[in-house]
Amino acid sequence: MKRKFFTREIKVGIMAVAAIFILYFGLNFLKGVDIFSPISYYYSVYNNIGGLVPSSPVYVKGYKVGQVEGIKYDFTKENSFVVEVSVSKDIKIPKGAKLELYDDGLMGGKALQIVYAPTSALQNIYSPGDTIESQIGGGLMAQLSGELIPKIQNISTQADSLLRSVRLMIEGKELNNSLSSIEKTTAELAATSTQLKKIMNNDFPRILGDVNILTSDFRQITGNLKKIDYAATFASIDYTIKNLNLITEKINKSEGSIGLLLNDKSLYLNLSNTAQSADNLLIDLKSNPKRYVNFSLFGGKVK
Repeated sequence: MKRKFFTREIKVGIMAVAAIFILYFGLNFLKGVDIFSPISYYYSVYNNIGGLVPSSPVYVKGYKVGQVEGIKYDFTKENSFVVEVSVSKDIKIPKGAKLELYDDGLMGGKALQIVYAPTSALQNIYSPGDTIESQIGGGLMAQLSGELIPKIQNISTQADSLLRSVRLMIEGKELNNSLSSIEKTTAELAATSTQLKKIMNNDFPRILGDVNILTSDFRQITGNLKKIDYAATFASIDYTIKNLNLITEKINKSEGSIGLLLNDKSLYLNLSNTAQSADNLLIDLKSNPKRYVNFSLFGGKVK
């Protein structure tokens, strides 16, 4: 009887190892760690890590080169925390460089970054397992605070000055006088509105009635004017004007009594002499009435 090499127990063990490997690879992949690339481990000591946790990133000038692998602490020491970081093996860390703890983003996350010294030489580099000097950086929030706080203080000073000016203006007599004037104007407008409403309710209907009556009269006058025979009226006026012209022409030609009277000079002189004689006769009659009238009630003789 042959004995099988791949028993059920061996198959289960192989599957368990494969599952563990896949789980480990998946977790590191989610963390952003390439398990196939070689890495180097370094250490740094801090007094306060401010919320730094394992798997926090490690940057060089904003480029991720590693992550925090573990944090050990001993609160009996002044520098209580020992942070272990893994960095890609191709990253060389020269002596004088520092591992800075700073704020990563606005949400308060922490990260590490390798800060190179200006005078660092590549020939003097840290070896894997060395402890890199640490420092605490302000990060993004500190930069924003350094830029914004002076501006906020300036704005606060300006706002305080503005509020003081507004307060002086409110407490001043000018604003009270202006408010009194506005109140008086509002009261006058209210009174005017009341009077206008009264006029609209009482007088305006009467005015509209008078306008309607006037419109009716104009309508009646217009109807009467339409009934006038303008042609006959103008013909009569034209006929009258022609007769006046004819009369005027006859007067100018000395035709008729009026024409002779106006144009004949001898007739005018005769009439003037006659009037003068009549006037003299009346004067003499008033002066010597007995010369013209003589009578006696007792039969006297006539002289």
